Amino acid sequence: MTLQELGWNEFFAQHTSDLASGYSVARVALEHKSHYRLYNATGELTATISGKLRHQEARPAIGDWVVIQSAIQSEIPETPSTTEKTAIIQRVLPRKSQFCRKTAGAKTTAQVVAANIDTVFLVSGLDQDFNLRRIERYLILAWESGANPVIVLNKVDLSNQIEQRVQDVESIALGVPICCLSALQHQSLEPLRAYLAPGQTVALLGSSGVGKSTITNQLLSKAAQAVQPVRLGDDRGRHTTTHRELFRLPGGGLLIDTPGMRELQVWAGEESLQETFTDIETLALDCRFRDCRHAGEPGCAIQQALEEGSLDEARWHNYQKLQQEIHHLNRKQDHRMQIEEKARWKQITKSLRHHPKYDHR
Repeated sequence: MTLQELGWNEFFAQHTSDLASGYSVARVALEHKSHYRLYNATGELTATISGKLRHQEARPAIGDWVVIQSAIQSEIPETPSTTEKTAIIQRVLPRKSQFCRKTAGAKTTAQVVAANIDTVFLVSGLDQDFNLRRIERYLILAWESGANPVIVLNKVDLSNQIEQRVQDVESIALGVPICCLSALQHQSLEPLRAYLAPGQTVALLGSSGVGKSTITNQLLSKAAQAVQPVRLGDDRGRHTTTHRELFRLPGGGLLIDTPGMRELQVWAGEESLQETFTDIETLALDCRFRDCRHAGEPGCAIQQALEEGSLDEARWHNYQKLQQEIHHLNRKQDHRMQIEEKARWKQITKSLRHHPKYDHR
């Protein structure tokens, strides 16, 4: 396998022109505790991160390209095989795209779900768990990632409202390709393969139970991922896939399967919100006042569209909710940056005071 078949291109090459002897590049396929499974031109290998990288925030994510240094077996404890190729990850190369969500809890940091992806398959089931508002949330993060979104509507065998569902999705995902299929019944998977040309990377994203692992198994033509039925009554999924993994497909493409995400906190900017809600952003331009708050002002195009029924009220409320989340996130990021900057200057001042040339008068 060549690096190009693993997704390598000029974008990454420009960051490795200074590689010293004994160093090479590989792509992260799997993370397990303190160990990583990597792919490179010679095959698969196991790696750990260097001590320097261990103390940095930018840890390797699935899909990342990394610079590695060969290692002898004794330097990597707890590796499963003494004959397995091993390496030490020295640094992570810049990413051309990344799908992120905010980490759970109070911390204002991003969790990278998948890196260096060309296309995002946003998978939704056509069963009782179908949710347009959830699709809107995924779309914002997809646009923010830098990859191209494709909406995959799975389980067509369980729905008698397929045309209506497609129309509903088209109304909120303007211009985004939509694929309808049944992974379990092996129906209509061929359109997905068009996005999985050699060297192209696709990430499967969606909540638990939408069928991501079943799609992965069908595209791999083998049972690589465990699957189980959804919960009776509401078709909610159970967490079956417990880790992210990059797979090489028989046709040459690369597929990243991810665990279902029940909590998807926004990590995005205003531009991604505008991209997802183009219809609302366009409507707002027709308001009489430029600073219209859309809350009862005369000549408000948004309120008029809501009254006429041309703008869905649930979509409008979800837009407002997501806008508030993004504004709140931006405020927290600004506050965090101020604290970090203050701490940095405090450290600089402390260092200067201990410098031999510092004037203590």
